[in-house]
Amino acid sequence: MIRDESAAIPGTDGAKMSKSYGNTVELFLEEAALKKKIMGIQTDSTPVEAPKSIEGSAILGIYKHVSSPSDYAAMEADFLAGGKGYGDFKKRLFTAVWEYFSPMRERRAQIAADPAELDRILKQGAERANAITYPVMERLRKAIGLR
Repeated sequence: MIRDESAAIPGTDGAKMSKSYGNTVELFLEEAALKKKIMGIQTDSTPVEAPKSIEGSAILGIYKHVSSPSDYAAMEADFLAGGKGYGDFKKRLFTAVWEYFSPMRERRAQIAADPAELDRILKQGAERANAITYPVMERLRKAIGLR
């Protein structure tokens, strides 16, 4: 459940996630590759036993978009309590990302396995887009004197 769709999602380096920054988490990677990507999220050198800062945490920033409010609150509390390392939090994040996007990965695999279904979906999307854009384009052509 994405809680705040307008918020910028942090990338693996803590900055705004962006392909141009090279700090994205590709959601359709194989399991091992996705886990490696998430385990590579940059963190500081806070000792395991010490509380972790929740401000600007890329781990928490991503986690809040793929977890329930109660799971997020528990993760935040664990950050503040100390006694766990960033590796533990990254594993939790990986599990949440993997589970959250599992239905999308399954649907993508189904579509990719059936080229005719992919063509049907693309055609249906083009028809819907044309139904929306055609009246707008007609008004535009009339307004500028092309009709």
